[in-house]
Parts: sequence; structure tokens; C-alpha cells
Amino acid sequence: MTKEKVFVDKLKYENELVSKGYKYIAGVDEVGRGPLAGSVVCAAVIMPLDDIIIGVDDSKKVSEKKRDALYSQIIDKAISYCICEVSPQEIDELNILNATKKCMKMAIEGLEITPDVVLIDAVELDLDMPTKPLIKGDALSYTIGAASIIAKVYRDRQMCDYAIEYPEYGFEKHKGYGTKLHIDAIRASGKCPIHRLSFIKKFI
Repeated sequence: MTKEKVFVDKLKYENELVSKGYKYIAGVDEVGRGPLAGSVVCAAVIMPLDDIIIGVDDSKKVSEKKRDALYSQIIDKAISYCICEVSPQEIDELNILNATKKCMKMAIEGLEITPDVVLIDAVELDLDMPTKPLIKGDALSYTIGAASIIAKVYRDRQMCDYAIEYPEYGFEKHKGYGTKLHIDAIRASGKCPIHRLSFIKKFI
């Protein structure tokens, strides 16, 4: 099976929506629901469907070097995109699911073009437009995959910046996830301002 055939398959949901008359199809995805530190980041994007970028996939399946290259191509070709984040403090206040929903809605509402329909990775959102949640949508849908890559690259770069500010935690290595290195650092140094208190209370 050729790469081109694989990517035609990734347009299955988009093509179904186009056949129903939808023009602007947004994909939305989040990155960072699980980490002990940092924001949850969401991206919404409307991509041209007649000029696809080969290699777009679930961001977890793509190498860091390839993600960086795809990020540049996606934001260059996108009809519209928006990246938003919800802080660790808001995550503690709202809980991670509600924070993720808020972040996704912010990203969708931040698009310069109002989408006709939104493809969402797994989460159900209450929006003033049609939506289609897809389980593992970042692997199934080209548009959600594009959103997952720009959200992932944005958040990873942000965590590397935090690593300079808070070098004792090794954020550049684990991006805030609960690795042994990170948990040991929390136990040794305590929390820092980007830690999610509701996530780390058992470690401090």
C-alpha cells in the first residue's frame, strides 16, 4: 500500500463531510492531559483537503524531528489554525477533563474562519455547530492528526523553555510526565509554579 493510499484513507471522514456539503472542516486535539506539570494545550486547524501533507499522523507516532518539520508545513498550509492552553492552576480548579474541554472550545472559537463542522479527538463538546467525536481520531483523521502535531510541538517547546527556568526537574526530558526522574525531583525539590497540585499531592 502506497503512502498516498494511506493518506486517502485518513481523509475518509473529511470526504464524507464534504459530500454532505460541509466546506470548512476543523480538527481539534489536545496534548498534555496526563503530565504532572505544565498546561494542557489544544489546537484547532482547518486544512486544505486538495493539498495534503504526507506524513501527518497521531503526534505520538511521529518522531520529534519529523514533527518539527510537519509543524512548519501545517501552519504554513493551514486555512486557519489556533493554539490555546489552560494553566496548571485552572486544571486544579476545573479538573483535567473540564480544563481540556475549555481549552478545545477556546481553540475552535479562536479560528479566523468559523468551521462548518468539527472533528474532535474523543471528547464530546457542546458547540454551536455540528461535531463528530472520533475515538483515536488523531490516527484516523488527517485534520485531527494535523491538530495533534501542532499542539504537541507547541507544548514540547514550551516545556523545554520551562526546563531552563526550572532546571532541577528535567522538563526537557519528560515534558512534565510522571517519570521516575520527575517524581524523584519533586520529592527532592518540592513543587514549582507549573506543577499541577492536584496531580502531585501524593509526592509532596
